Amino acid sequence: MTFTWADFASAEPRFAEAVRWRFEKYSHHVLATLRKDGSPRVTGLEVTFRWGELWLGMMPHSRKARDLERDPRFAVHANPGPDDRMADGDIRIGGRAVEVRDEAVRARFAVDQSPPEPFLLFRVSPEEVVETTVDGSDLVIRVWRQGSPVRTLRRGPGEGPPREDPRDDHRVDHREEG
Repeated sequence: MTFTWADFASAEPRFAEAVRWRFEKYSHHVLATLRKDGSPRVTGLEVTFRWGELWLGMMPHSRKARDLERDPRFAVHANPGPDDRMADGDIRIGGRAVEVRDEAVRARFAVDQSPPEPFLLFRVSPEEVVETTVDGSDLVIRVWRQGSPVRTLRRGPGEGPPREDPRDDHRVDHREEG
């Protein structure tokens, strides 16, 4: 059975909601796929959260679609925002894109989203979610990997290794700011 966004959200509801909010703040994001020769390809993409799942839609025969049909591994990076402040942090989701061929699901998606026709639809099976923010002089990195709870690491300006941070209260919830 494929691990789903709903499974992630059930296991880590607070983190999943913060990630979803961050992706929904802007329409366009960056998708990384693997070319036939194994080298990376990056391209623009919109992501959609519907019915408790994370979806990727794209045109058939596009290079990113062909990449995913051949090798479903991907990473999608949230739009960093309008300037260089990175006020809302940096978010990346990595995993596998599972093509949806069920016509009932595709029809429901088409009615809800009105994608350009024809389209391919992929359901995200997340394997890793990473959020990077700044707290004072520290980088704060929250990492979730499938099968493990969220870990919070801090990396200071020195050369020392990152240190585990057992607290989860460093995250500023920007959703409440307006």
